[in-house]
Amino acid sequence: MTRLSRTAAERKRARRSSLLLDTVRRLRKNGLAVVGVLLIGLFAVLAIFAEQIAPYDPIKQDWTSVQKAPSGEHPFGTDELGRDLLSRIIFGARVSMTIGIVSVSIGLVFGVALGLLAGYFGGIVDSLLMRVMDIMLAVPYVLLAIAIVAILGPGLWNTMIAVGIVTIPQFTRIVRSSVIEIKTSTYVQAARAVGAGHARIMVRHILTNSLSPIIVQSTLTIASAILNAAALGFLGLGAQPPRPEWGVMLSDGRLLLLVSPWIVTFPGVAIMLSVLGFNLLGDGLRDALDPRLRGSR
Repeated sequence: MTRLSRTAAERKRARRSSLLLDTVRRLRKNGLAVVGVLLIGLFAVLAIFAEQIAPYDPIKQDWTSVQKAPSGEHPFGTDELGRDLLSRIIFGARVSMTIGIVSVSIGLVFGVALGLLAGYFGGIVDSLLMRVMDIMLAVPYVLLAIAIVAILGPGLWNTMIAVGIVTIPQFTRIVRSSVIEIKTSTYVQAARAVGAGHARIMVRHILTNSLSPIIVQSTLTIASAILNAAALGFLGLGAQPPRPEWGVMLSDGRLLLLVSPWIVTFPGVAIMLSVLGFNLLGDGLRDALDPRLRGSR
């Protein structure tokens, strides 16, 4: 019996390994997905090794170098306080990546839990939870995030909490749809017939087979989280000065757009490229994890 169980476990691990290798192979053949991975990798390296890469202290003011145009000394120029823009953008990558990952993790944990409960139990539980999600989705994301930050107060952690709460309905609806489809499957009915509990069925048999859409949605939602965090920072409700954050940098330089356009251009490009990277990777993962396309490439 032990040998049979071990053999079944080995076959299961082999299938998972084959699925992972097949997904990686399909991603490598998708040129846009590779570009997304490279962009994300670039910003990840900047965020992790910001102290070693940045040429200057991102918050140090130099009144002899105020609003200097890009040059060899300052490749991205300086801002209205003489701070090196390249260094601030590099450290801003750490802030934006942290906000994206932490806020999406918050939305993922609560959204997956609520989606599992709604889809699995149905009835009054499903109706109640989904009506709450519908109300949240009826409010524009940025406005809802602004309302939450207004209640909690401005700051980096409150920004991550607000953006995380805003992402909960997206994960809830996606997980609920997958659970409704999977819970009628033969293997779920077999697990229920042999006496498996609700928690085991939801986690072991349903959630593990719903990972593909969750992974894709998580990647795409990080891009939205970075945009929402930048919007909050632009409005003065996100990360507070002197912390370098791309949205705050846009806000600080908006009045100098005609005089010193580089102050807003480079942070804007950083936001665009980071969001583009996650969107390209998300689209590539959607194609790579689609079972209908498996084996077609």
